[in-house]
Amino acid sequence: MAAAATCGTGTRSTGSVVVAASRNNVTSFQRRGPRASGTDSGCSRLVSIAGTRPSVRNGQLLVSTGLPALDQLLGGGLAVGTVLLIEEDKYNIYSPLLFKYFLAEGIVTGHTLLVASAKEDPADILQELPAPLLDDNCKKECDEDICNHKTESNIKMKIAWRYQLLPKMEARLVSSSRFGHYYDVSKRIPQELIEASKWHGFFLPEKISSTLNVEPCSLNHGYIKLLQFIQNIIYEEGFDGSNPQKKQKNILRIGIQNLGSPLWGDDICWTENCDSSHSLTKFLYMLRGLLRTSLSACIITVPTHLIQNKAIIARVTNLSDTVVGLESFIGSEKETNPLYKDYHGLIHIRQIPQLNNLIYDVSDVKDLAFKLKRKLFTIEV
Repeated sequence: MAAAATCGTGTRSTGSVVVAASRNNVTSFQRRGPRASGTDSGCSRLVSIAGTRPSVRNGQLLVSTGLPALDQLLGGGLAVGTVLLIEEDKYNIYSPLLFKYFLAEGIVTGHTLLVASAKEDPADILQELPAPLLDDNCKKECDEDICNHKTESNIKMKIAWRYQLLPKMEARLVSSSRFGHYYDVSKRIPQELIEASKWHGFFLPEKISSTLNVEPCSLNHGYIKLLQFIQNIIYEEGFDGSNPQKKQKNILRIGIQNLGSPLWGDDICWTENCDSSHSLTKFLYMLRGLLRTSLSACIITVPTHLIQNKAIIARVTNLSDTVVGLESFIGSEKETNPLYKDYHGLIHIRQIPQLNNLIYDVSDVKDLAFKLKRKLFTIEV
């Protein structure tokens, strides 16, 4: 009866029919139509920022490290709000390359940079950044690399079958790709790109006076100054989520070089006393708290090979989100090993962040080597 009464009122709209049917506990089919405007606004929750993309795994906003092969190893890129720790190689030859790739990617994509160092002036670091490869030049470099690879493959011995099944990590640049770029390490970035970019520099010798009296604290004065500097940039320029930017949203890329070294006034490299590690570990803890609530990503290089106490290294690793170690063959037995004759070192993915979880991921691919060519830095299985 209820259904018949409902159908009998011909002046009612389709929406009233559905409401009436639902009130009388009668099932009814709904015609699928275009979503309401409120639903569309709810779907676009991710912020659209140049040089970023959402993760296919958890929707987290990602930025490129400047090395597409490393992005692939890290699950698509570096998550915004996280810390990437680079364990420096013994002679500090290859870790500065990853540091400069990260900064160069920020300039190309229009991100704001914050460069901190106790050894080099940030302005000098920017002058040494590699030049981005255009689509045509990159295609030429890739074609030359493929020809060289075919020539070498004819004389190489056949490798084990399990290595043949592993994917090749070095991806090729596609002209339509807007996330991650390739760079020519033999050339310097154009001066006009540096002048058009926005960056902030923190040079430790200029921030600390030798006659300054510092009160006893668990953080040394250099770390305190750096934290205050980063906090002011985040809050004043609107990278903090609670203070929306007036203009279009952007990403803050933070690069800290040689953190934990004696140049920063830290003594963890020449003592085995765990108490001396409180300054560095507390700095990392407070830094990660700033990053979690801001549109920023940070890369830090640490000379872990100089730290004698393994417990300190474990603490530093646990306070970082992503940890990548570089092992150079220079001065080691592997330099003369015929198995590694085509490479310059090994790269170890020690830790991959599993955000909003109590444990972190471990990379499935273990056998990774890097090679510095005339123009490109490549990572291969």
